[in-house]
Amino acid sequence: MGAFRVDGVETLNLQRLDYSDPRAAELRGEMDVEMTELYADVAAGNTPEMEALVDAALTVHPEAMVATVGVFDGDLLVGHAALRPFEDKYEVKRVVVRRSHRGRGISKLLMRELEVITLELGATSLVLQTGGLQTEAIALYLSLGYVPIERFGLYAPIPFFLCYGKDLD
Repeated sequence: MGAFRVDGVETLNLQRLDYSDPRAAELRGEMDVEMTELYADVAAGNTPEMEALVDAALTVHPEAMVATVGVFDGDLLVGHAALRPFEDKYEVKRVVVRRSHRGRGISKLLMRELEVITLELGATSLVLQTGGLQTEAIALYLSLGYVPIERFGLYAPIPFFLCYGKDLD
């Protein structure tokens, strides 16, 4: 953690923070708006029952988060990711990079830090869920060695969710 360079130019700062940090909440809010726009057509075709399943699966309970990391450009939070327990693993949640800072490797730094934290917590694998329209996220996870897995937990009955996992040992 600490300061690092991205693209050999700027100095950014990777920090662990509380999930309830208002800057983190603001960035997650921006992510929610972006995802609502991206998946508007999918949501429009959902039955009320499917929409209820999606809402339940995507609900995040802040008290369940065991770690949150952020990347700051000065005082501005530009990247965010979190972890919550799932069985004997941890689940990656809410990975987002501010649009103005995308394409600079920030998401890779966030994911690598989550892997470090997972090992510190005594687990050796991570799982995550994303949607099929998030092509950049899918490419990121594949580039970091995550592999497609069966949909798990509350994601299992939702056919348009994709799940990935990675063993860290």
